This record gives sequence, structure tokens and C-alpha cells, in this order.
Amino acid sequence: MELHQLEYFVAVAEEASFTRAASRVHVAQPGVSAQVRRLESELGQQLLDRSGRSVRLTEVGSAVLPFARAALDAVTNARLAVDDLAGLVRGQVTVGMVSGCALPVLAELLAGFHDRHPGVAIALVEDNSDRLVERLRDGRLDLALIGWAEQTPADIDSVVLVDEELVAAVAPDHPLADAGAGAGTVTIRQLRDLPLVSLPRGTGVRAALDAACAAAGFTPRIVFEASALPMVVELAGRGLGLAVVPASIPNGPGILRITDPQLRSRLELAWPSAPAANPAARALIEQARALGPPGRSVP
Repeated sequence: MELHQLEYFVAVAEEASFTRAASRVHVAQPGVSAQVRRLESELGQQLLDRSGRSVRLTEVGSAVLPFARAALDAVTNARLAVDDLAGLVRGQVTVGMVSGCALPVLAELLAGFHDRHPGVAIALVEDNSDRLVERLRDGRLDLALIGWAEQTPADIDSVVLVDEELVAAVAPDHPLADAGAGAGTVTIRQLRDLPLVSLPRGTGVRAALDAACAAAGFTPRIVFEASALPMVVELAGRGLGLAVVPASIPNGPGILRITDPQLRSRLELAWPSAPAANPAARALIEQARALGPPGRSVP
């Protein structure tokens, strides 16, 4: 049994196609087919069902697949361990970022990391904060830029990059934009039944808004959702609703301070609390630790 046979078998199983698997491993399709058949011959069992339009695992193949993946992972980790002991860092890190958040400090971190470790490939993915945390927990991400409004989970470590007040953005002709006494502010209770424009669930800003409204005894009336903060501000400025946004937004629509209670949200770089097995991920996390104070709970 040879490693490349296991690699080809895993590729065919995951791609459900010999053609796509051959393209993935950069080997001609007949070569992939021949090596998988040799593996089946050595094991004495058929691993793949080739009778349909797509290739499927047999019962034996399903049992073998986790061991094949583990063997390939073990070889990869062995190479990384040797590189680590030799003072080299290679491999890949996967970094997540909350959708629509182009924070310069993240670009600076990745650029500095690349300068120190040019042999490491860096992959970037975007999603909302809830799903980024899920990916950190299941190992699909090594580091992520996330938005928080509540306490950082116990199994996640982080550094705080931005901790800022949330404000209300409204169109110039919005009733609250010129409310006489108390102009320039709005309470959470005043948001009851008002049409609101918001970031989607799973973002720190939305979590802060939902929690404050729930504490006041109502559910916010969201009429528009947008994953990009500039679009949220644009929709509010055109009179489609009041928007709760970070205070650092560019000038545009009218801005009201939110009181009773004041709302805040944070942007943090986060990673799993358990030590990373990947030396490249450990190196990136060590650089991230120096960027700010540890994540903390919000009163």
C-alpha cells in the first residue's frame, strides 16, 4: 500500500469522479484508475462503486476512507513537525474575516506574516461571525476577524482590535432627526415598531441590537438587511429605516447617539484556545497576540 494510492482514493471519494480527481492530483485519469484498482486488489475488496453516473463509496470504502485521510494527515503533520524543529515554517493558514469588513490591521498582519514566512500559503474566506467561530472550532480556520457584542466564548482566545460605540443613522427627514428636546439621541425603547435597516444575524452589531431590544421587551422590526455596512448606511440615508451602525462610519446620514442603554460592539482577531498543531498557524497566532489586549466581556 502506497501513499499516492491513498491520496488518489481520497480524491476520487471526495470528488465522486475519476476525471475531477485526476485534475485535482495532476495525474492522468488512467493512472488514477490503475492505482486505485491496485489498492483494491491489495485490500481484497472493492472500495468504489463505478456502476452509476457518479462514483460512490462501497460499504468497505466508507470504512477505509477515514483511515486513508488520517494516514495522509499524519504524513503532512510529520513534515510540518520536521520543518518546525528545523526553524522553518511552511504549509498553509486559512484566515476568516467578517463579510464586508476591510480592516487595514488584518492586511498589515498578513503582509508582515508573509514577509517572515514566504513559504506559507494564505487563504482568506468571508462569512458572518457566528459561522466563522464554528469554522474555528471545527478546524477549518486558523484565525478569524470577528464581530462581538457579548463575552468571548471560553474555547476561543482573541485580541481586541476595535471596541466602539454604536449609533443610529437616519435620513435628514427622519422624525427622530429633529425631535426638539433630546435631539441628537435616541433610546432603545424609541426603536420599538420603527422600521430598521440592519446587518444580518451572526454579526456583532446585530447581536448587540437584538440583545438590547430583547431586554427592553420587544423584537426589532427589521425591514432591510445587508451584509455590507456601507449599504446599510446608504439605505438608512435614503429613508428606508433607521440603522444601528458603528460610530466610525463615514459621514453621510444624520447620526443619533443611542442611550438607555448605550450599545457597543468589538472587532477581534480570534483563534481556538487549544494549541494549533500546524506550526504555520502557531506562528501567525503569535503575531496576532501582539496586536491588542485580550478579548473580554462587555458589561
